[in-house]
Amino acid sequence: MLKKLFTSDKVYISKSGIPDAGRGVYARRDIKKGEIVERCPIIEVPKHDVSKLKESILVTYFFYFGKSLQRLAIALGFGSIYNHSDKPNSTYKIKSKEKVIDFIALDDIKKGKEITFNYSGRKNSKDKKRPLWFEV
Repeated sequence: MLKKLFTSDKVYISKSGIPDAGRGVYARRDIKKGEIVERCPIIEVPKHDVSKLKESILVTYFFYFGKSLQRLAIALGFGSIYNHSDKPNSTYKIKSKEKVIDFIALDDIKKGKEITFNYSGRKNSKDKKRPLWFEV
């Protein structure tokens, strides 16, 4: 059953402070460690549509999930705008049954600070078991 889902009053979009990153997501207010920054609805991409999208710009906005990362989703809200960092201040958890992705603060995040997560799911840049699909 679909629950009500409200927009977040905790974040906004502005020009990223990361070179060549375009837009970024920023804290509208102080956010505590462990707090949900934003809960975004997701659209899961059906398996038969995946091959068609590999050539699309949308491939840079996918979230890969599932046991062997074979499933794809697009996050709505600001979910697909968060930028990558090897030293992220947030992480995410996909809840496929609820069709949402939660962005969660790893540290206290001050008002006005850009919110980032590690695209590969690694905790830090020394962990190379899941490399990124782009150069940083």
